[in-house]
Amino acid sequence: MMSIRIYHNPACGTSRNVLALIRNSGEEPEIVDYLKTPPDRDTLVDLIGQMGIPVRALLRQKGTPYDELGLGDAKWTDDELVDFMMQHPILINRPIVVTPLAVKLCRPSEAVLDILPNPQQGPIAKEDGTPLIDASGKRVA
Repeated sequence: MMSIRIYHNPACGTSRNVLALIRNSGEEPEIVDYLKTPPDRDTLVDLIGQMGIPVRALLRQKGTPYDELGLGDAKWTDDELVDFMMQHPILINRPIVVTPLAVKLCRPSEAVLDILPNPQQGPIAKEDGTPLIDASGKRVA
């Protein structure tokens, strides 16, 4: 069995759709409910590095203290932004998926398909009914 990890928020539809796509590839991932058990600072910095994205690109605005904390201000350094994510894990955008192929922030949910080692095993739709994968296991355009 390959090891896949998802930093998951069960209250997030995108996160639930990504989890369904991982399971549809025949894998049962390690699920980290990162609001209950956030990654430590070194892990978070490592994940950001492996994703190859700016720290700011991992900040979530919607439903978080982003605006109250003034995180849109360019004055904050990457280290300070990581500090805010450590203090308020809800600021970490999700889901982050770690597979043997890559680490990726999977928004939109179908972005996970690019890093799953195994193909999809059957049709699947998003929670809103939008088809993602057809009966042959191919991505629906």
